[in-house]
Amino acid sequence: MDLLNTLVDKGLRRELPTRDEALAVLATSDDDLLDVVAAAGRVRRHWFGRRVKLNYLVNLKSGLCPEDCSYCSQRLGSKAGILKYTWLKPGQASEAAAAGVAGGAKRVCLVASGRGPTDRDVDRVSDTIKTIKEQNEGVEVCACLGLLSEGQAERLREAGADAYNHNLNTSEATYGEITTTHTYADRVDTVHKAHAAGLSACSGLIAGMGETDEDLVDVVFSLRELDPDSVPVNFLIPFEGTPLAKEWNLTPQRCLRILAMVRFVCPDVEVRIAGGREVHLRSLQPLALHLANSIFLGDYLTSEGQAGKADLEMVADAGFEVEGTDEVTLPEHRAPGGCHEGGGVCGSAAQVNEPRTDLVAVRRRGAGTDLAPNA
Repeated sequence: MDLLNTLVDKGLRRELPTRDEALAVLATSDDDLLDVVAAAGRVRRHWFGRRVKLNYLVNLKSGLCPEDCSYCSQRLGSKAGILKYTWLKPGQASEAAAAGVAGGAKRVCLVASGRGPTDRDVDRVSDTIKTIKEQNEGVEVCACLGLLSEGQAERLREAGADAYNHNLNTSEATYGEITTTHTYADRVDTVHKAHAAGLSACSGLIAGMGETDEDLVDVVFSLRELDPDSVPVNFLIPFEGTPLAKEWNLTPQRCLRILAMVRFVCPDVEVRIAGGREVHLRSLQPLALHLANSIFLGDYLTSEGQAGKADLEMVADAGFEVEGTDEVTLPEHRAPGGCHEGGGVCGSAAQVNEPRTDLVAVRRRGAGTDLAPNA
């Protein structure tokens, strides 16, 4: 296909595709799907070889969030039967993180529900970061605490945080349809604060919330302009008890097209397959490794993932290798001090699956419980 040859050529040069080209990837047929994966895979291998970065989530504080994000099981008014607990102590969080590191994770992602941290919360998380760093040599720590106030990103950086995550989630045009308690601009501002503090910015999206192809392209182009080092691609987990519980819009093929489009638009960034891969990609998860160079190991914030051992076996069986702590994730030009030139500042409609509620399992192990974590 001329389209795919053009996109590969642009990806190898870090040249931005046109919006029409990005939309065309999403509109490709199932007959062309393997060609799309192979083309995007060439771009992925050019910049990241066959390495897969493993990340591990530690939910520091679960549930009871005052925000009304429609997709979230921790939202205000959620009736999802998830774990609810207050802040883990630094030792508890470090113990949970150690399980992920022992399982092969290179980065630990510390997440807390809420609109944003108080200064006391930042102190608490700073202590947790220091404890994790002291007990796990070489591990990267990413914080995800919501909207940041002035000076908080700098304090997290001083405590040893390497990165900060705050996702855009969807297009600016439709953001008000999924959340009313904060704005799209609030999210962009927090990513800018992380950048300015010297933290590696991590920002991505959620697919499957009823958005159009145009919405997906809008948010991915916005991410390209925002220039994060890491772009997590979440696939909506439609929790019962949330407003989007009936939004079962994704097929495995659709998920692969979305990941391919993200890779073509953001060729040299860490593209991470995040929440929902087991639910929506299912048996096609290994194919997604040809598009993304990063995954979460084990469980998510409020839902269970596949067994950590199965993740490792999947990576090996697909012909990839786990990225070591002594290896640099990003290409040289994106490393600290490098030039991000080439960035913005740097499908045919498939048959919709029947809802697979049997694949949505509330997390009952790991952080906040007495049961061993999944790693």
